[in-house]
Amino acid sequence: MGNLKTKDLSKIGYHNDQLRSLVIGIASRNFKHHSKQQLLDLLANIKDNPEAFLDNELTCKIAEKVIGKVEAPLFKTYQLRDEPVRCKIYGGKGIEIPAKKQMELANLLPVSLQGALMPDAHMGFGLPIGGVLATDNAVIPYAVGMDIGCRMALSIIDESEGFLKRFEYQVKQALRKHTHFGMEGGLDIRQEHEVLDSAIFNEIPFLKPLRGKAVRQLGTSGNGNHFVEFGEIELLAGNSLNLPAKKYVALLTHSGSRGLGSAIARHYTQLAMNTCKLPRHAQQLARLDMHSEAGQEYWLTMTLAGDYAKACHERIHANLLKALGLKVLHVVENHHNFAWKDQLADGREVIIHRKGATPAHEGELGIIPGSMTAPAYLVSGKGVGDALYSASHGAGRAMSRQKAKDSMTVSAMKKMLTKAGVTLIGGTVEENPMAYKDIETVITAQQDLVDTHGKFYPRIVRMNKE
Repeated sequence: MGNLKTKDLSKIGYHNDQLRSLVIGIASRNFKHHSKQQLLDLLANIKDNPEAFLDNELTCKIAEKVIGKVEAPLFKTYQLRDEPVRCKIYGGKGIEIPAKKQMELANLLPVSLQGALMPDAHMGFGLPIGGVLATDNAVIPYAVGMDIGCRMALSIIDESEGFLKRFEYQVKQALRKHTHFGMEGGLDIRQEHEVLDSAIFNEIPFLKPLRGKAVRQLGTSGNGNHFVEFGEIELLAGNSLNLPAKKYVALLTHSGSRGLGSAIARHYTQLAMNTCKLPRHAQQLARLDMHSEAGQEYWLTMTLAGDYAKACHERIHANLLKALGLKVLHVVENHHNFAWKDQLADGREVIIHRKGATPAHEGELGIIPGSMTAPAYLVSGKGVGDALYSASHGAGRAMSRQKAKDSMTVSAMKKMLTKAGVTLIGGTVEENPMAYKDIETVITAQQDLVDTHGKFYPRIVRMNKE
């Protein structure tokens, strides 16, 4: 028997995953001496006239399964493209092969129109972190990611360098009192924000039980690489903020939509996987049609999660700045786990998914952080079509969390932080500076995508202590 593949079965009308698995299993055991063409001819006959094969012990199981599936299935099955769509890779030498293969798989989806991979890319679930994908009238929950609306927010403060040294104690106390990290609990004082009054919580039944947790978690941060940190930002001459070129105090935060976004991602990913059947290895990239009720629902809930993530940052910044009596000169913020309606360079309307990538349309401001000891870059986009108007969302991991844990001791990390002039509250060795790629290399790899307007240097960093 020739090497029978699911693609061969699809061509003769076998579109159900379970049926195809059954056929390949039976064929490999019982039709070893048939040529591939003989077997395909037989299977085509069974498909067209299953009743005629019910009495044969070798074909009856296939025939029974075909008869059971004569009715139109509740879902539709889709095959991948023969060749991937165009995808520009930036900083490819520093990107691991598995992440590139993940991106290539996404570029084989039938709804994919164009892809791009940023220099901070590494493996993720579904789309790689640092992956950008433009699709035709479809949204892919796992190409947005589990932490919908994960984002950066930078407040540039009307204080000059030296403030953080003079008021280090007060800043540390404020960070301890007005931030909260982790899955459970929240801030001592109940937080208020208009996002909690959104009608969508009541309009979509799935969301109703999630509102209580959203209330509790408002103004808090998640685990992993999420942080709240004070530092100094050095603005360059001619910066697009129109602020004098000098050093300022700044507050930088990184976190997302907490339990609300995670629940939305899980719910609609499962819905997509139940209704859009792809080959098994691509099933995580199942999509929702934007014209469908489920697609419209996901879009509404994704937008709500993004608004909620923004609200969390607003509360964190407002609480800290009020506690320290600080005045803001300018705020820069952006999502990096989200989907947007946009256009390709040729004018086609698309949905652009950015999973761990910063929007970088021409003149659009963004923040690209390094690590707890490396600078973050304040940038503006150049609107490059090949990059799908995107840039990296950080330095990107060079090590898995387990490898980072195994390769760094707490005392070695403390020495590294002391040398860099950084104070850490909380945090773990999993997020040690060596776990990340070199931010300078990552920025150099995307100099065609962004202009630099300033560099932020972390000084007092608050993270989750696990």
